Amino acid sequence: MAFDLNTLWFALIGVLFTGYFILEGFDFGVGILLPFIAKKDEDRRMVINSIGPFWDGNEVWILTGGGAIFAAFPNWYATMFSGFYLALFLMLFGLIIRAVAFEYRSKSTEASWRNAWDWVIFTGSFIPALLWGVALANILRGVPIDETMTYTGGFFNLLNIYALIGGLASLTVFTTHGGIFLALKTSGTVRENAIAAIKKVGPVATVMVLLFAVGGYLFTNAFAGLGVNPGTIPILALLSLLSVGWLINNDRFGWGFIMSALTILLSTASVFMALYPNVMVSSLNPEWNLTIYNASSSQYTLTVMSWVALIFVPIVLIYQGWTYYVFRERLTSETELEY
Repeated sequence: MAFDLNTLWFALIGVLFTGYFILEGFDFGVGILLPFIAKKDEDRRMVINSIGPFWDGNEVWILTGGGAIFAAFPNWYATMFSGFYLALFLMLFGLIIRAVAFEYRSKSTEASWRNAWDWVIFTGSFIPALLWGVALANILRGVPIDETMTYTGGFFNLLNIYALIGGLASLTVFTTHGGIFLALKTSGTVRENAIAAIKKVGPVATVMVLLFAVGGYLFTNAFAGLGVNPGTIPILALLSLLSVGWLINNDRFGWGFIMSALTILLSTASVFMALYPNVMVSSLNPEWNLTIYNASSSQYTLTVMSWVALIFVPIVLIYQGWTYYVFRERLTSETELEY
């Protein structure tokens, strides 16, 4: 792996997406579990308030990641957003209605009003949690891209077995991740129900991650020619996910959350390392793959962006770290709830 600014920015984008999947991943999981583990309004308020200080800050990572792709690899951005337009629109729709639901839920005390917005939170969390896995699977598997870097397929090209496996893998992993977060942040009935949900969804997530890893070899050529053992990191991801079950059964939820986050980190790293030096794979002709070189901006642009990132990324990390430190306490029945 030759190190240059193109490689640096590919790696930085991988880091941004990893941060997004780890942080927003538990947000999605909490939203997905909301209607199922909390039946009373007080319990649902506790669930929502567990991510209240974090969810909008966590979305900064995807905004930064999308902006980095646009600036560093404009051809990647153009091809992906035109080819995945409908899927990305659905994802954006989910994120929008989810944000609205967080703000509007408490505008009325009517049970029907709040219940309706709770299901909007579920829907707005479910859609992107599923579609992120679908998107990554299709990028790995390859989509019809011609010699002009133009996507020539349709929406149904994105619906295939491997994409479905990827979607279910991301959905179940994020749900498990969110359940562990709730076990750390809540108490009482909510915590007990979250633990029960983890024990049901966690094994499914393990199976789906295994199928996604195996499918990477069966349905894609992404691992061909990789400079390191392509099985090492996916296997470590699976092992870390398996360890989550043991940790949860032994009431070590802090370590369980860390290993769940490590699973997401290693899984995302597997995808980016398998792609390198490609950013999108053409299913029509390997010579038409988008790479970190033919899809990139000028070296001057990458240099300026590197200095900007060097200054502002540490600021974002410090701010988010401070936020999590301030709101680190567990929520109880006596906690004053905002939402």
